[in-house]
Amino acid sequence: MKTGDVSFWYADIGLPQTRRAALTGDTTADVAIIGAGYTGLWTAYYLRKADPSLRVVVLEKEFAGYGASGRNGGWLTGGFAWDHDRYAADRGREAVLDMVRAMGGTVAEVMRVAQEEGIEADILPTDELIVATTRAQLDRLKGEVAHRQSWGEAGQVYEITADEARARVNIPGIMGGMVAKGVARVQPAKLVRGLADAAERAGAVIHEGTAVLSYASGQVVTDRGTVRAPIILRATEGFTAGLPGHKREWLPLNTAQIVTPPLPQSVWDQIGWSGHEILADYANSYCYCQRTQDGRIALGGRGIPYRFGSVIDDQNGTPDMATIERLTALLQQHFPAAAAHGIDHAWCGIIGVPRDWCATVGLDRKTGLGWAGGYVGVGVSTANLAGRTLADLALGRDSALTALPWVNRRPRYWEPEPLRWLGVHAMYSLLRIADRRETLLGIPPSRFARLGKWLTGK
Repeated sequence: MKTGDVSFWYADIGLPQTRRAALTGDTTADVAIIGAGYTGLWTAYYLRKADPSLRVVVLEKEFAGYGASGRNGGWLTGGFAWDHDRYAADRGREAVLDMVRAMGGTVAEVMRVAQEEGIEADILPTDELIVATTRAQLDRLKGEVAHRQSWGEAGQVYEITADEARARVNIPGIMGGMVAKGVARVQPAKLVRGLADAAERAGAVIHEGTAVLSYASGQVVTDRGTVRAPIILRATEGFTAGLPGHKREWLPLNTAQIVTPPLPQSVWDQIGWSGHEILADYANSYCYCQRTQDGRIALGGRGIPYRFGSVIDDQNGTPDMATIERLTALLQQHFPAAAAHGIDHAWCGIIGVPRDWCATVGLDRKTGLGWAGGYVGVGVSTANLAGRTLADLALGRDSALTALPWVNRRPRYWEPEPLRWLGVHAMYSLLRIADRRETLLGIPPSRFARLGKWLTGK
């Protein structure tokens, strides 16, 4: 079994053999972007498409797509994954419904650009399927369907029976499922590398191997020189805590994945999954899966959730053995027919989590400093909307996107240590306890889960 090497997705296509040129001294730009993941690259792409005269410079410490953009589960969902009521409390119900619709349009937009730019990313339109295997999970499923339908997704999200769910994917003990229409499966590293090429063709300049040391209004200081720009946009997601002054803004939460070798047809005959749905369960400590283009199962979930002091985990993507064993046990539980074939690759990465678990994008027009992130694990589609929104903000446009309720929303900071470490680890301990009790006792949703989420404001 291979571990680390950034991700299986890069093992699939090969790590970049050459890097884009690093910054070679002081320079100027109209817009400087920190971070060459999905958010930064989409922003650069749309800025240059809107105004080809703009000098747009993207600064990346490693290589484009090194972070979560090249490590994620490949879910292009367009779903609204945050607390609707928290946004509505600030801007009202109609504004949230506008954002639900805007998020729903991201899948088609990503696919449009991929086709137009010749980005081959194994994009496959499909459904999202979330299954329940306990009474408590089924209760949560029904509640989620009702909630999302009440927030404008009545035509896209619905419940299916156990038999209907089993006909799609034969998971032991399945009791029902939720289907969300209009999603897609992608190979994330192919998407981000193709997007980087598209942003360059549009005229953006990407400097790899250039570490940002600090930034303030009007300038970004790197280890290779200083970039002066009236607009500076931070697109660092889970790596934000590593920037001076931002350690408590977004919490870097660890997530890990494993992938099987290509499975023989005899195994797929037992599992089904002919629709290639992106797949998850309704456990409190949930998992997420895809059937890859070459016939593997990729399964992800939480690793060691959080390192003390917002320290970023092994950046090469090597998970701890306990996490690999836990994910392997989960894969064997859901897909026993695949158990004998083992694990081919395991890797990990980090996502950015705001204190209220709600994504945000914005620009302070007085300082020229902007940001986007806090996607809480649904960045493949969200980053596209964020990139379009940041582009409009940087261009000074008042648009339907800049009026959405996540714009210029600033949640409070996370607590100082050791409180945030204790809170996050207590939450995940309580979620695991809740899952065990719900499975063993067949009880409704456990109070331990509610307590765990309350601790961190989830």
